[in-house]
Amino acid sequence: MTEPGTGSDLRGIRTSARPDGEDWILNGQKTFISSGMMADLVIVAARTDPDAGSRGFSLLVVERDMPGFTRGRKLDKIGLPAQDTAELYFEDVRVPADNVVGLPGTGLQQLMSHLPRERLGVTAMAIATSRAIFDLTRDYCFDRRAFGKPIGDFQHIRFELAEMATEIDVAEAYVDRSVRAYNAGELTPVDAAKGKWFVSELQKRVVDRCLQLHGGYGYMKEYPVGRAYVDTRIQTIYGGTTEIMKELIGRDLASKGRD
Repeated sequence: MTEPGTGSDLRGIRTSARPDGEDWILNGQKTFISSGMMADLVIVAARTDPDAGSRGFSLLVVERDMPGFTRGRKLDKIGLPAQDTAELYFEDVRVPADNVVGLPGTGLQQLMSHLPRERLGVTAMAIATSRAIFDLTRDYCFDRRAFGKPIGDFQHIRFELAEMATEIDVAEAYVDRSVRAYNAGELTPVDAAKGKWFVSELQKRVVDRCLQLHGGYGYMKEYPVGRAYVDTRIQTIYGGTTEIMKELIGRDLASKGRD
């Protein structure tokens, strides 16, 4: 989906495909694509009818050795170093009609239909990481000693831990409710957006505070909290930024307020 000039706004996609006999000719560029270097197949969102509005997009499956399909550099991220993230280029790639996912013109609808699931996945990872790093930090605070006693025995540290424990428990209840709603086919895009922005922002706060409680050791890569700190930063960006999530929620509130 993502292009150099298009992130959360899918309608801004510029990659295009035009019909040519039984095939499609694909041109464009994508960036920030997970597993882009190693993937044998990539599903490309492209504009196939510039005059059809939201029904002018299609999903095309591009295979590894198709002429005109090239991969750019493996992107050098500040976190998630083990994850392959790449640039992809398409120059007059001939894509057979059989490689269109579903019907032409339904691409945007297909993408939108899966966004709640993607955002729930980010939410679930955020709450799991928050709890894991918190648990490590809690144990560290009662092992690490300063001024003759565990730092967890200082009131300020206990209050920090108490606040994080409460925030994680409350957020986890919303995540559990969202999972049950998804399993029942009832998770709405708005409810998924609420969980995505709130819990990913919570993860940022929790991991940052946990690193602080580790002191200098938290800044070391050998400690999980240090690695989690840089890996966490992407959570509020991919899958839809916090700002876009709030915009979706706000639009929903505005429409209900006008009813």
